[in-house]
Amino acid sequence: MLSTDNSFIMEPFNGTFFVVLFIFIAILVIASLVMRNKSDTAKRVVIVTACVITLIGFFVYKHFLSIDAEFAVANQAMGGFNWWGELPLQLCNINMILIPIAVLTKKRPLLCFCFFVGPLGALMAVLMPTAGFSGYSILLPRMLGYYGTHMAIIIEALAIVTFGLFRPRFRDIPKTCAAVFLIALVIFVINVILRTTGINPKANYFFAMETEGNPLLEIFRKIIPLPFLYLIPCVAILAVYMAVITTFFTVFGRKKAEDAQ
Repeated sequence: MLSTDNSFIMEPFNGTFFVVLFIFIAILVIASLVMRNKSDTAKRVVIVTACVITLIGFFVYKHFLSIDAEFAVANQAMGGFNWWGELPLQLCNINMILIPIAVLTKKRPLLCFCFFVGPLGALMAVLMPTAGFSGYSILLPRMLGYYGTHMAIIIEALAIVTFGLFRPRFRDIPKTCAAVFLIALVIFVINVILRTTGINPKANYFFAMETEGNPLLEIFRKIIPLPFLYLIPCVAILAVYMAVITTFFTVFGRKKAEDAQ
């Protein structure tokens, strides 16, 4: 049955979008203030618990998506719903799995990957949503699931820093870019396997096979008209993004140290 609910329409940069974004930012700020004087162990427990809840919510959301006739119509170009195409292996939602591992193992490459890539990937997803996730009521199960999951990933990844568990450094940038490339390569191979075996002929994790109408990736695809390889400019953009953010933390940290003297 197609939805007729036109209340609280959600699309990038409209009023509903900013209200939802504000709610999640408020959650991050309040949680960071509450956890400010707590032990690192307590902070890790909170982040891991949040990720587990998000992961459970992710599969609940995918269940509703699997029975959503409206989504099936909107997503016909990608073959409709397929559980093998809805696993948490996209650039953003893979962080639901990696963030707990990162904060528990305290491995800087993983922490760096999650902090930089998690929010960036999830933010791109909400700013450039794929078919079926823009122009509909936020009250629909698939819309609540899509935006709730992505917004949660953003604040969980940022919490790694706002909770004081990690601080980016310039020497992290090359390793993180290499990690992104290698992870993307593995995901590309998974896409190829799923497609060639027929398990999911439209497998497109990390958008490594098709752009699905993403305007930024469309530009890169015109420059490099080859699957996976057209994502290489994204790594360069990530490096610049990381450098800018790390510069901010370096300058802010230096100023804070000078003020404390």
